[in-house]
Amino acid sequence: MPNPKRRFSHQRTALRRTNYKAVLPEIEQNKQVGGEPFKLRNMASPEGYYKGRRLPGYKD
Repeated sequence: MPNPKRRFSHQRTALRRTNYKAVLPEIEQNKQVGGEPFKLRNMASPEGYYKGRRLPGYKD
């Protein structure tokens, strides 16, 4: 059974890919005293804090 040479045209593929956008990571102010002024959202600090609480199992 013969197959098509191309499944979709280049234009059709490009139109679908126009919605792919690169987003910048969200940053927020760090509430820990003596730390970095800003941090990435949903990331623990290097000192072992997340949402103002110490992470369990963090070793100094």
